[in-house]
Amino acid sequence: MTVTPSRTPRADGDADGDVDATVVPSARPGPRHGETTGETTGLPAASGGFLARAALVTAVLSVAGSLLGLVRDQALARLFGAGRDTDSFLVAWTVPEFAATLLIEDGLAFALIPAFSMALARRARGAAGDPVRALVAGTLPRLSLAFVAVGVLVAALAPQVVGALAPGLPDPALAVDCTRLTATCVVSFGLAGYCSAALRAHRRFVAPAAIYVAYNTGIVTGMFVLGERWGVRSAAVGVAVGGCLMVAVQLPSLWGQLRKRGTGAAGAAEEPRPLGGAVVATVLLFALCRQSQVLVERFLASQLPSGAISHLNYAQKVAQMPMILSLMVCTVTFPVVARALAEGDTERARDRVQRDLALAACVVLLGTAAVVACAPQMIELFFQRGAFTARDTAATAGVMRVYALGLLGQTLVGVLARSYFSTGRAAWYPAGAMAAGIVVTSWLGALCVEPWWVYGIAAANATGITVTALVLLAGTAGGPAAGRGAHRVPRSVPLHVPGVLRELVRPVGAALAATPAGAFVGGRFGDPAAGLAAGTLTVTAVFVLLGWALGAQGIASALRSLRSATRRLPYVRSR
Repeated sequence: MTVTPSRTPRADGDADGDVDATVVPSARPGPRHGETTGETTGLPAASGGFLARAALVTAVLSVAGSLLGLVRDQALARLFGAGRDTDSFLVAWTVPEFAATLLIEDGLAFALIPAFSMALARRARGAAGDPVRALVAGTLPRLSLAFVAVGVLVAALAPQVVGALAPGLPDPALAVDCTRLTATCVVSFGLAGYCSAALRAHRRFVAPAAIYVAYNTGIVTGMFVLGERWGVRSAAVGVAVGGCLMVAVQLPSLWGQLRKRGTGAAGAAEEPRPLGGAVVATVLLFALCRQSQVLVERFLASQLPSGAISHLNYAQKVAQMPMILSLMVCTVTFPVVARALAEGDTERARDRVQRDLALAACVVLLGTAAVVACAPQMIELFFQRGAFTARDTAATAGVMRVYALGLLGQTLVGVLARSYFSTGRAAWYPAGAMAAGIVVTSWLGALCVEPWWVYGIAAANATGITVTALVLLAGTAGGPAAGRGAHRVPRSVPLHVPGVLRELVRPVGAALAATPAGAFVGGRFGDPAAGLAAGTLTVTAVFVLLGWALGAQGIASALRSLRSATRRLPYVRSR
C-alpha cells in the first residue's frame, strides 16, 4: 500500500494522486527565498513543506526497500550461508551493483535530471513545441540500443568477466552462470534509471522511490521459489525478474507525464537532440570509478579463504543503511538545485546544497555511531541463523565497524557530486577526485590485506572514499566557469568550505561521544534485540542532545523538516 496525500487539482488540470504532485494553497502572496511556484512551471511548488513531505515519502519507501534488501540478504545467508556458492553469486552480483550505480543512482541521473530540468525551464519560458518530448525522442531510443548492446556483451563475455573480477574463485562456472542471468539488468536498470530521472525532474518521487521494493521482492521470491531446485542461481533469476519490476512500477506515472502537452509558443517544434557526449562521459566515468571500490575489494578478497567476499558484502549492506537514509533529502532536492542553476539562481542552489550537507552529515553520523556501537547485536539479530554461524557473525561485525568509518565520506561524496553535475555541463573534476580515492583504496588494500585480511580491505575503502570527499569539497571553493559574461556557469555549486568544515565538526564530536555510550549500554544485555534497542536509543539520545548543545545545524534542520512533513498528515490517505 502506498501512502499519499489526497488529490489536489492544480491550475493545469493535474489531479495526480502522488504525494509529489500535491500543491497546497497558501495565503502567502508569493514564494519565499529558495522556493519556486508551480503556477508558471506546471510543477508542484518546491516549498520547504513540499520538499519535506517528498523526502519523507521517499525515505519511507526507501526504508521499505532497504528492509526488503535485508530480508534478501537474510534469505541468502540462511539458504546458502557464507561459503563458495554465495561467493560465486556475489561476484555475479557485481554486474547489477555496477548497473545500479551507473544507470540509476549516480551516472544516468546526474546527466538526465539537469537535462530534463533545462527542458522544463524552456517549456515554462514558452519555447516552441515541447522541449520535454523532444528530449525523450532524442535520448531514449539511442540509450535503449546502448543498454541492449552492453547487456549482450556482458553475457557473452561472462567467463572473462568472472576471471577478471575474482581470479581466485574456487567455482568460476557457477559464477559465470549467475553473471549471464544478471546481465539482463543492464537493460532493465537502464530503463528504470531513465524513468526515475525523468520523474524526479518532474518532481514525482513516489514511483522512483518504490523501485527497490519491487527489485528486492523479485529476488526474495526467486530464491524461495527456485532455491531448492536451482541453488544460488535462483538469486540471479530473481535479479533479472526484479529489474523488470523496477521498470513496470514507473511506467504508468511517466506515461502520464509525457502525455501532457506543453504550452509552448507557436512555431516549429524543437528538433530532438541527444545528450552531450561529454556530459554522459563525465558522469559515467565518475560512477564507474566510484563503483570500482567494489571491484578492488572483491579482487583482493577472492584470494582469501572462502567466505571473505560474503563477510565483506553482508557488512557493507548493513553499514550503508545510514548513508542511504542520509542521501534521501538530496534525492529530492537534486532536481531543485538543477532547476535553480538552469534559471541562473546560484545563490538558491548554494543555500540548498549547504543545508543538505549539514542535514545529511547529522543523519549519517548518527547512523555511524549506532553501527559501530551495536555491530555484533545487529549482525547476530539479522543474520545468525541457518548456515550463517556465530563465527560469521563475529567476522562480519568486525568488518562492519571498520566500514562504518567511511560512511561520512560516502555521504559527502553523494551530496557534493550532485553539486558538480547539477550544472548540466561536462564535469571532469569529480571523476578525477574519485580516481584519486581509488588509487588510495587499491594501494592501501594491497598493503593491508595480508596482515589484516578483510579488515585491511575495509579500512582501505574507508580511507579512499574519505580522500575523495575532501578533494570534492576543496573543488567547490571556486574554479573555472564555462561561458562568458552573465552566462558564466560555475564548475560546481560554489560553497563556503571553511564554514562547511566548521559545521561538520559539531556532529562528529557528538558521534564520538555517543558511540562508546551506546556500546556500553548495548553490551549489558545478553539478548541481541534488547541490546540493539538499548544501544541505539542511547546513541540517539546522546547524539541529539550533544549535537543540539553544540549547535549542529543539521539537527535543527531535521526537526524542522519532520514537523513540516507531518504537519498535514490528517490529509494523508492510501490508494
